[in-house]
Amino acid sequence: MQWYHTIELAPGNVTPGWFDLRSVPAKLPLPASLRGMRALDVGTFDGFWAFELERRGADEVVAVDLLDPARWDWPQAAPAAVIETLDARKRGGEGFLVAHEALRSSVTRLERSVYELDPEELGEFDLVYVGSLLLHLRDPVRALERVRRVCRGQLLVLDAIDPVLSVTHPRTPLARLDGVGRPWWWLPNVAGLRQMVSVAGFEVVGPVRRVTMPPGAGQRRVRPTLAGLRSRAVRRDLLGAWHGDPHAAVLARPC
Repeated sequence: MQWYHTIELAPGNVTPGWFDLRSVPAKLPLPASLRGMRALDVGTFDGFWAFELERRGADEVVAVDLLDPARWDWPQAAPAAVIETLDARKRGGEGFLVAHEALRSSVTRLERSVYELDPEELGEFDLVYVGSLLLHLRDPVRALERVRRVCRGQLLVLDAIDPVLSVTHPRTPLARLDGVGRPWWWLPNVAGLRQMVSVAGFEVVGPVRRVTMPPGAGQRRVRPTLAGLRSRAVRRDLLGAWHGDPHAAVLARPC
């Protein structure tokens, strides 16, 4: 079984995740206690963040994810081998079910696209977490607009950024467009991620925080080749495998 998240299922029993995010929550503006709150984790995958919200005492945690790969935001003519590889990594959300049982969790998981979030069906939430998802969406602003419809409290976005654009253009909102072969679309600089949240109808609260997503035991650290280094996507993957994936955290509330 391939794991995306590193999750401690029991003392000494830790999943070999692609990322090991266990040190990340302490770096984010997350309340220590979520008692009395409804929380939503959008794009939950193996459920690390949903279980973290539950651990912090949220009265109810709902996690949504899109398990059917045919409904992901694929570019045109994406290679079948890539679709099969990413589908195998997701494995129909099996990792979430294993962790849910091991942790004796009460988190409710629903198969929903972020574009389908509906307050009449789901109600509203005091805290919405959106992590490492916008990168994979063709229309991240529309997705955030849908998030706004179910958010009555705070939104925390933690998503991938382009570190070079963030240094060379610290104040101008910019993003690189990929969309070649796999569902990796917009990679903004820090200002661009902040702007995405803002134009979707949120007021950004406080400064945007830079965060590195540490690689986990399931991520192989391969030596780069000259041919591979010519590809921006390969360079980014190598950076993530060796040093962690550059992200930024934006805390906001609906306007």
